[in-house]
Amino acid sequence: MNPDGLPDRADLVQELRALRRGGLPALQTLVPEGLRAVALHAGYAVGEDDLADGAERLIRAAAERLGTDDLIGRAAHCTFGLLPGRRGAPASDRRRAAAQVYGVSDERFRHSQEKQVVEQLAGAVLAEAREPGARSRRTAVPGRRPARTPEPLPAHVPHTGLPGRAGSHPVTVHISPMELLRDIDVLVSSENVHLEMSKSFRPTVSGSLRRAAVVGCSPEGPVTDVLAEELAAWVRARPGVLPLKPGTVVPTGPGALADRGVRRVYHAALAVPDGRGYRVDPQSIATAVAACFARARRERADGLPGLRSLCFPLLGAGRGGLERRTSAEWLIWSIEDALTADPDWTVHVVTRYPEVARLFEAEP
Repeated sequence: MNPDGLPDRADLVQELRALRRGGLPALQTLVPEGLRAVALHAGYAVGEDDLADGAERLIRAAAERLGTDDLIGRAAHCTFGLLPGRRGAPASDRRRAAAQVYGVSDERFRHSQEKQVVEQLAGAVLAEAREPGARSRRTAVPGRRPARTPEPLPAHVPHTGLPGRAGSHPVTVHISPMELLRDIDVLVSSENVHLEMSKSFRPTVSGSLRRAAVVGCSPEGPVTDVLAEELAAWVRARPGVLPLKPGTVVPTGPGALADRGVRRVYHAALAVPDGRGYRVDPQSIATAVAACFARARRERADGLPGLRSLCFPLLGAGRGGLERRTSAEWLIWSIEDALTADPDWTVHVVTRYPEVARLFEAEP
């Protein structure tokens, strides 16, 4: 232990390696000494009664520090079962998912990248305890970590939703990865005009939804890449349809996202290949938004009663190359136009960037 009562980083690395094998549920049986010290020091736990849950919250917060926008952070989420529906997954499945982030074999990941992932997470755990004000949080309500104020909300931390506007119409704005949202009927993903989803290890909306929708994680059973397989089936049933006209929307089921209350995923074909990258005409955003509302109306009439809410990301602002502000402005205009014609919808917008969320701020 260090003079401040916190463990050495090397000791914490050893504890996290052992925890990787047992998984987060193992904390309910035994919280290792180093994690115990950090959880108490940083205010994630106030005593034995909430120590196990506090240690798990600490690890989740440390992983959030690493984020999901780079390989290490994404692999840490996979390694420790921090993604939706993966908390109790076997160690082999979690390692396999983390290896896929890097595009390597399980064995190569075990001998190479896994060490770096665990070491980085150990550093993030200690950073949680050593940031200013950590000791004062020991008086936290058991089971909950007080909010840090007045620090700004980091872009990767999920938010429960802020009131916003698209013109004269109310919308709800989330600062969050889209795959962590709950109880929204339709999530909209941005794809290229060939309906090729992003790789599941990439930090894109398409890749994140694809990964979160996968069904099955047991080595004894099949794993179904639901969204990509349904899109491929849609294309096979329509020979010669590709490339799609920009703004075309193709629906799929939600796969494992159904566990979060999602009923449909709408894939908006926007990105046109351009050399080694893509280009997106911002006017295609308006076409896609209108198509999403039209599709939702048809599906509600044809057998999905109660379909009422849609969530849009910043269409075309990732690998599509559009400036975030440009995407947000076209999204605002398009949502306003759609709700003016048919106000019987609840609309959500999601972004990881607080400065973009402010573009949707409701007037005081």
